[in-house]
Amino acid sequence: MSLIHTNGLEREYFNGENSFLALKDITLSIEAGEIVSILGPSGCGKSTLLNCLSGIDTPTSGDVFINEKHLNRMKDMEKTEFRAGNMGFVFQFFNLIPVLNASENVELALLAQREKIPDTKNRSDRMLELVGLGNRKRHYPAQLSGGERQRVSIARALIHNPKIVWADEPTGALDTETGARIMDLILKLNREKGQTFVIVTHDERIARFSNRIMRMDSGRII
Repeated sequence: MSLIHTNGLEREYFNGENSFLALKDITLSIEAGEIVSILGPSGCGKSTLLNCLSGIDTPTSGDVFINEKHLNRMKDMEKTEFRAGNMGFVFQFFNLIPVLNASENVELALLAQREKIPDTKNRSDRMLELVGLGNRKRHYPAQLSGGERQRVSIARALIHNPKIVWADEPTGALDTETGARIMDLILKLNREKGQTFVIVTHDERIARFSNRIMRMDSGRII
């Protein structure tokens, strides 16, 4: 089985007597080591799909398998632990903690693991060096540019060696040139570390960095 596989995935939202089908019969497969972009206009269901694939949201019907594990049959605590051990997340607006410096923001992802991980500070520093921020590791988010903040969030997503990194509009808050540099970094890390990247974007230029593009419209992959 592929690393990520869905079958007949649907997500329906209810508001009183009204309902809205945000995902419609999504069946897809993503192989280990791929960089896949989910491309489409705002409101087409991209982020909803990402949330259902990663277990943040629960589909109304259909199945999600991650590394042969049936994600939407897991209990909430089991799903949380599975995400923490197997997944990393990169967001559009970085989601860094302002009172922690770059190294501490990255280290926090290790401290959240249940098992004791030795030498977290040095591991965090080494990961920041890998993303080109070795000389900025003691700087706070407010002292970093948008591109540097996104590099910190990528380092945080990768620090525990997840199988999959989910990226929701990772360049959406950046200018075109900085966004291209971030995608170059993702390509480099994918080659060197082998993680699977699934990227939600509305930007054709960003999607072209991927191995494969899935286009969405009105809740369907078209």
